[in-house]
Amino acid sequence: MLLSRKGVLAIAAVIDVALHSRNRPVSAKALASRHGLPPRHLEPVLQALVHQGILRGVRGPRGGYELGREGRQISAEEILRAAGTVAEKTDPQLPGTALVRAVVLPALAQAERAFAAALSESALTASHGARRARELSAPRIENLVPLE
Repeated sequence: MLLSRKGVLAIAAVIDVALHSRNRPVSAKALASRHGLPPRHLEPVLQALVHQGILRGVRGPRGGYELGREGRQISAEEILRAAGTVAEKTDPQLPGTALVRAVVLPALAQAERAFAAALSESALTASHGARRARELSAPRIENLVPLE
């Protein structure tokens, strides 16, 4: 898979917030439940999204998360950049060999730049994703099987 698990989760979380936060913030617990995750797995991603201004954290008993700005201004590429700042505890250290430094990393950096440019030009924004989710019936969205 080209995207990391946390990148996919970050995009899904932002779209979920855009979809469900019309009247009040979306709690981390509700988000995690809808995506079949323990809240502790999603919290670092949500905090990175808040830090980048993509989401806004609301404190208090009815707190949670809402979009930090208009959904049409939040691109998938920006969400992935924010998710990339979250370190996975299980991420292994890359080997520091000459092959990795001279061949693998430069090729992957070029591919990442092309991928980021394609995402920037795509129509996938928080608003677009929420609109597409609304087009599907609510039971179909809620009953989607989580990716393993």
